[in-house]
Amino acid sequence: MSLFIHNELARPGREFAFKQILVSIVIVLLCSVATYFIWGLSFAHSVLSGGAISIIPNFVFAHKAFKYAGARSSEKVLDAFYSGEKLKIVLTAVLFALAFKFLAIEPIAFFSSFCLVVALPLLTPFLFKL
Repeated sequence: MSLFIHNELARPGREFAFKQILVSIVIVLLCSVATYFIWGLSFAHSVLSGGAISIIPNFVFAHKAFKYAGARSSEKVLDAFYSGEKLKIVLTAVLFALAFKFLAIEPIAFFSSFCLVVALPLLTPFLFKL
């Protein structure tokens, strides 16, 4: 199975999802740099960690969910979305567990960044013409 999927009907949805992920990455990096200069390295590290815990599962979901498109493969589309969402939830839980176990995080910066990335797909259509 290839990392690059060539279903032309799924292309618009896939491109929109990856543009939103790219916007999320840029916003998290900008917030992390600003946090570094205001509060220091531990807060910036927490912002990056919280953002990554949200961005990585979103990327996996977008890759899995936009494999199929079209009326003939409607069951495959539905299965891909469901399995992608399940994988996203499990991956998010695992990444949270790893972060709590192995990282020294600043809770406010960590959760603020995570919540920002979760809310960003709701805001990007209004802020940017993607």
